[in-house]
Amino acid sequence: MNNSSEEKKKRQYFELVDSNIEKYGFHVTYVLEDKDFTPFGYSTGLFKSLGIPEVFVSGLPNGLTNTLITNYAEIFKEKEIPFYQKLDTLIDRFLVYLIPVTSLSLEEKVLSSYRLYDGPHFESIQIIYPDLNGCFPGDKDYDYDMEIFGSLNDDRV
Repeated sequence: MNNSSEEKKKRQYFELVDSNIEKYGFHVTYVLEDKDFTPFGYSTGLFKSLGIPEVFVSGLPNGLTNTLITNYAEIFKEKEIPFYQKLDTLIDRFLVYLIPVTSLSLEEKVLSSYRLYDGPHFESIQIIYPDLNGCFPGDKDYDYDMEIFGSLNDDRV
């Protein structure tokens, strides 16, 4: 693929991101799984539009990732975010909890957000979920491929 074709695709993608932010308040980007690569998804625009942290999800399929991000936006647009507390409100299939993450730690992942905010000038959280046996990261028998970018424990305590 030549450079002008790549540039055109990139420009069209960023136009879609900007259009979705304008229409819905945010855009969800999903990066597919590949060999030796964990898939992930993230929001762009929540911090700007709703004043809530952008959200990052690692290791889940596209549909679940979109559902979690959309539900997060709807629930926490007018509510304080309860970090490190297991929640059953984001999805009815399993519990999750939210951890704060520095946007700088996501630099190589959240390119659309970096473009929108001109760098790491936004807040971020990560949704943490259990493996198929209900174990969370940090539990003895946890077994799932999730990249974690923040602390699993509340370091403020």
